[in-house]
Amino acid sequence: MCGIIGILSCNPVSERIIDGLSRLEYRGYDSAGIATIHKNTIYKRRSEGKLQSLKDLLQQDPIQGSTGIGHTRWATHGSPTHQNAHPHATDRVAVVHNGIIENYQLLKDDLIKRGVVFRSETDTEVVVHLIDQALQAGKAPEVAVQETLLKLHGAFALAIIFSENPDTLIGARRGSPLVLGINNNELFLGSDAWALAPWTQEVCYLEEGDVVVMKRNDSDYSYTVFDESGEGVSRPIKHLNLATGAASKGGYSHFMLKEIFEQAQTLSDTFLSLIDEETFETRINLPFSFADQHARLVLIACGSSYYASLTAKYWFEKYAKIPCEVDLASEFRYRDPVLSKDDICIFVSQSGETSDTLAALNLAKSKGCTTLAIVNVPESSMVRAADYHVLTLAGPEIGVASTKAFTAQLAVLCMLALKAAEQRKSIDVSRISDYVRELLHVPKLVAQVLQDISLFDKLGLKLSQTRDVLFIGRGTNYPIALEGALKLKEISYIHAEAYAAGELKHGPIALVDKVTPLIAIAPNDSWFEKTASNIQEVASRGAPIMVLTDDPLFTVNSVEFHKILLPKTTSMSACFIYTVAVQCIAYYTALHKGTDVDQPRNLAKSVTVE
Repeated sequence: MCGIIGILSCNPVSERIIDGLSRLEYRGYDSAGIATIHKNTIYKRRSEGKLQSLKDLLQQDPIQGSTGIGHTRWATHGSPTHQNAHPHATDRVAVVHNGIIENYQLLKDDLIKRGVVFRSETDTEVVVHLIDQALQAGKAPEVAVQETLLKLHGAFALAIIFSENPDTLIGARRGSPLVLGINNNELFLGSDAWALAPWTQEVCYLEEGDVVVMKRNDSDYSYTVFDESGEGVSRPIKHLNLATGAASKGGYSHFMLKEIFEQAQTLSDTFLSLIDEETFETRINLPFSFADQHARLVLIACGSSYYASLTAKYWFEKYAKIPCEVDLASEFRYRDPVLSKDDICIFVSQSGETSDTLAALNLAKSKGCTTLAIVNVPESSMVRAADYHVLTLAGPEIGVASTKAFTAQLAVLCMLALKAAEQRKSIDVSRISDYVRELLHVPKLVAQVLQDISLFDKLGLKLSQTRDVLFIGRGTNYPIALEGALKLKEISYIHAEAYAAGELKHGPIALVDKVTPLIAIAPNDSWFEKTASNIQEVASRGAPIMVLTDDPLFTVNSVEFHKILLPKTTSMSACFIYTVAVQCIAYYTALHKGTDVDQPRNLAKSVTVE
């Protein structure tokens, strides 16, 4: 959600700021802007819409300067207009901001009483005027920023430049990630390290409450990090090997399609990182055990990660025989959960920066629970905050709608369930090895699904003409139905809902009519006959029927019946195969509707505010 780039250099920065912002487009945004300092004057350019509009503006009206900040904004306070786009500035200071200032209205009212005129609807402009007033009072930039931060409630990452101090760039982080990039000739700020990858691989992750003051003295550069109390602190410098090739579509029409096709490889990478290929044993080394007789498992996540956690509940309870709860992170804290030091809390997040999930993690830690993070970003806040972590090896995911990160989460959760079963001796060791062999075969099955995508294309064309879609599934395929409905509405904007198939007659079947398609996830498993009966119930009411199954003989008496035959699977591996299928259906539906597949409206990749 939103993206920040800052550069302190001796060379012109505007083009590189735009380049950095382009690597942050995956986070989701609806306006963009840039500000630089040239001859002690702040110059800014802003535009609503996509980054190309800002590029066109700079082509017509370029700006100079070797110190600058840039921003992609996802609107919260105020609509996505030129007026509300960042940076916000006075003659003395310019600011870009990720997050929300929760007490902005009180601060704004006070500033208005003191004669300040606001030019936008944003909460961010409050920060600008507070710093500006401190500068007018003769305070040094770092003092003006520190005094302002003490007045702010909420979550934010800030990058700030000053017209009278063009050799200074200040960053601040509270509840929203910010990374300092370092090389011999320049300093950088970014919302994530990958945005800085072409310029430096040496980064420093700011901790909660940190402020970094970056200085340029001729060709010398220095920085000082201050903690929340204002004391100078030393933060470790990390050397990263970040590939920038993920920014290329690699010949695919969209990042999402590329990432769908990458899943055979990312699943293989993730499984092999957790499996001993010679012995077919799990090699997840955790300093705690699931075998404690008092242990209770709580999985906490948002969005697609929540559906991955719902799937894992079946695995933990079936194979490890361990009580398992699944919670939405956005609700977890507010229901005053009963937690104890015996509880194992697993937090699942693609970015490792999800605000609600991170807050839930901190609550669990305060209760003495064992905390484990499953994330895709090695240096994320969640990795640093949790007691332990396991990485998904999905690599950078650019498309806003998660694909390969979701299946990699399923892979880790499945392996954790087998590890728990091993520790609790709930199933025979030889049986665990059989399951591991089965999982190692999953990447080949995924590749088979993707060998002929024409059927998904045809189905997508049909669905693109509908307004509503119903999904059903049973067992582990119920959460996959939920994920399929989410993917469809995320990128095609078609209203889609998913239900456990057995719940149809408890209300949802009232929605069935002759124009609302039913998509059924129906592998030939132990639930197949019951699911087939549910499909027939819907078909008898005239609805178009679309079935994903591995049963070549399955048919249904329906006016309109479509079937996609998928590879034969078991109950453990089915969720991976059917996930890829529903991703393809969503992709081709959106493609035929002409929507922005990679950057769907109103959505952000990493939700760093509540």
